[in-house]
Amino acid sequence: MNFDVIVVGGSFAGLSAALQLGRARRTVLVIDAGERRNRFASASHGFLGRDGVAPGEIIAEATSQLARYVTVAMLKGSASKARRTEAGFYVETHGDTFHGKRLILAGGVVDVLPDIPGLADRWGSSIFHCPYCHGYELERGPIGILATSAISMHHAMMLPDWGPTTLLINNSFVPDETQLSALARRGVSAEESRVQRIFGERPTVELANGHTIEFAGIFTATRTMGGPLAEQLGCDLKDGPLGKFIAVDEQQQTSVPGVFACGDVARAAGSIALAVSDGSMAGVAAHRSLIL
Repeated sequence: MNFDVIVVGGSFAGLSAALQLGRARRTVLVIDAGERRNRFASASHGFLGRDGVAPGEIIAEATSQLARYVTVAMLKGSASKARRTEAGFYVETHGDTFHGKRLILAGGVVDVLPDIPGLADRWGSSIFHCPYCHGYELERGPIGILATSAISMHHAMMLPDWGPTTLLINNSFVPDETQLSALARRGVSAEESRVQRIFGERPTVELANGHTIEFAGIFTATRTMGGPLAEQLGCDLKDGPLGKFIAVDEQQQTSVPGVFACGDVARAAGSIALAVSDGSMAGVAAHRSLIL
């Protein structure tokens, strides 16, 4: 089947891109596997006008609105392969092949969590990665930061604005004197004993020295992984603090003409608000490229 644009990923960025293209009366296929990065969170925050609303509720409403545009089609599935052709791009799912004149990569990323018992069970409910998304609701209670590398210093310097903070170094890096002084100025305490497990409704850390610390919430910097399509197509990637992401210009254009990217897959770090903005730009830019 042939479309003007194929959008891979039907979360906030992908739906935002599809909306602009649908309103331009272009034929669009959105391919989505239904595995949003924030599906573990009960509420999203920091998105103007929808603060505190469950992300799944926002997506359901957006999908319903998009269904009113007759040139937009939705397909539940995973895009496994993509390649360039003389006329555009082929995208393969499991069993079907689709052709688009333009391609928008909005498949997001997967968080690779630290391998600590009890962490995955609490991801998105009491253990988080973004203080802007979840810090306010901790009501200035005690906050833990599970370090994964030196990047966790960034978390440690930020989070005292949301509550008294403890950096759980967990053998992940060795703070130097300058870093220790910076932590002290921010009132951050550092705990060197290794984390054995996390348990309890309020996340409680059990340390190798036998001590336990209860927190209102814990933050950690995950490693992120995108899908294979960008590399298959030859898109340039950048190294970010959490993992590689697709390099784009101010129009969300990748290094491959006709391929655009938006959302977490094309940012070092993101949010719903940024994903919607990037998606809108990608949709408009893809449309413009079709009329040039």
